[in-house]
Amino acid sequence: MRGEVTAGQMGLMRGALTMPAPRKYPLELRERAVRMYRAAEPKPVIRRMAEELGVHHEALRNWIRQAEADAGERDDLLTTEEKNELAQLRREVRDLRRANEVLRTASAFFAAQLCATRRDVDREVVKGHFRQAVAAA
Repeated sequence: MRGEVTAGQMGLMRGALTMPAPRKYPLELRERAVRMYRAAEPKPVIRRMAEELGVHHEALRNWIRQAEADAGERDDLLTTEEKNELAQLRREVRDLRRANEVLRTASAFFAAQLCATRRDVDREVVKGHFRQAVAAA
């Protein structure tokens, strides 16, 4: 155990190496598409509007749903701010769990060292007492 390094310790040594996936569509296109949909009367068919914009219809549908959640018009989805906060809290929990793993490993290591030191000291004390007893006899 002394020479082994856990995955949690390696993560702490390396830091965060993951990057978010690149976005398929630019944010400007997303914002413009949502604005166009919300401004249109009557509401256009999402599939047809998506074809005109050159985006997948489910992507457009998700953008519209997220914009509605952000505007407080939907209660069934988290807002973008809530999603970001949740992601940040999950990262914090992950980092704290990694730190706890490192502390647990260090604690076990130092406890083993302390026990070994105490055993050595106890042996020397017993040997000293035995020598004194033999010398006295």
